[in-house]
Amino acid sequence: MNHQADDQLELLKLLLQEQPTSQNMQKNEQESVKQPSSEVKQEVQNSQRYPPRSAGIEIRPDPGREQRKGAPEVIFGETKDVAQITAMAQGLLRGSGRAIISRVPPEAIAPIQTAFQAYTVVVRQAARAIIIYQPGYVRQRTGGSVGVISAGTSDVPVAEEAAVIAEEMGCDVTCIYDVGVAGLHRLIEPLRNLLSNGVDAIVVAAGMDGALPSVVAGLVPVPVIGLPTSIGYGLGGKGVAALLSMLQTCAPGLSVVNIDNGVGAGITAALIANRVAQAREHHLQ
Repeated sequence: MNHQADDQLELLKLLLQEQPTSQNMQKNEQESVKQPSSEVKQEVQNSQRYPPRSAGIEIRPDPGREQRKGAPEVIFGETKDVAQITAMAQGLLRGSGRAIISRVPPEAIAPIQTAFQAYTVVVRQAARAIIIYQPGYVRQRTGGSVGVISAGTSDVPVAEEAAVIAEEMGCDVTCIYDVGVAGLHRLIEPLRNLLSNGVDAIVVAAGMDGALPSVVAGLVPVPVIGLPTSIGYGLGGKGVAALLSMLQTCAPGLSVVNIDNGVGAGITAALIANRVAQAREHHLQ
């Protein structure tokens, strides 16, 4: 019996019960309409005396996500300013001791380092990511093993993003880069070594025609996550041809994430690898 799953379902039930029903919302609206005029006048006077503050963006980090879901919350830095990134990172650090920021704009790196001088700040340039740890934080090791393969060097940033996430989820990660179908002979030996090390899942990042994930999935006995990248030009460029090619695969065992979704690919691979590691540990006991 999976007690962890039961606990998660019970938590979901409690959360749903706490949501306001439409009837309660309508009742509250009706009561506000029936409010005596004297109270309305008082509210107007108070609003004039104490004008409302300018509306800000409410930050609600989810530090408990990893414990609940098995995957941490990741701050998507590309669309946020430094103040928002900092506020979210502080919330995650308070709750879990670590904050992961993806797609960090280059100009935001130095301000983030300055804001967290008292912490351990690791900048992963190739992945365009920053990981911040509280002093004394120890990253878990699950025993899961993930392989990350890129077709070309242009696919490396997205592949590295997947690798960073899998590492932060406790997996051992082995990376193989620049082994695409334009020179397929380059793949055989590294792939043999990867399998001999007992890898549990493999992420394959590819742009252009996106053929490499199908090739790998046709050869290996473990799940493969296809990661299309926005590398390409002309008809079907920006990752579209790669995505469609992976979705049209005839190789069994290939699942596909969205274009450039290195975070999603890394999480999926790590979830698989960590479950396999749990099964291995249970088998040995």
